[in-house]
Amino acid sequence: QVQLVESGGGLVQAGGSLRLSCAASGPTFSLYAMGWFRQAPGKEREFVAAISWAGDRSSYADSVKGRFTISRDNANNTVSLQMNSLKPDDTAVYYCAADRNYRDFLEPGRFGHDSWGQGTQVTVSP
Repeated sequence: QVQLVESGGGLVQAGGSLRLSCAASGPTFSLYAMGWFRQAPGKEREFVAAISWAGDRSSYADSVKGRFTISRDNANNTVSLQMNSLKPDDTAVYYCAADRNYRDFLEPGRFGHDSWGQGTQVTVSP
């Protein structure tokens, strides 16, 4: 399994941008599809975006479609989430996850993925 460490969170005003990164350890990163999830205080964890191992497929939650972009760099074992036009509702702890099966990220409410990071806080002020 890969080990994941997120970075890039912080405080930003509404309308601003942030770029989250997730660094993976291990030689098999390119075999994993990657996903981003978030959890706001008092709310359930929710899917944000996912990308296939080759980077040729991606999927987004409706709430972030057109504002967020997921990408990956297999040579450097990283996956990123570019977040633009941020809203206060985007405030949450953001987690990256790895799964050998890209389709597992597309199942609503499925959180049993192979690896998870520790999360990074994103706060969007009004």
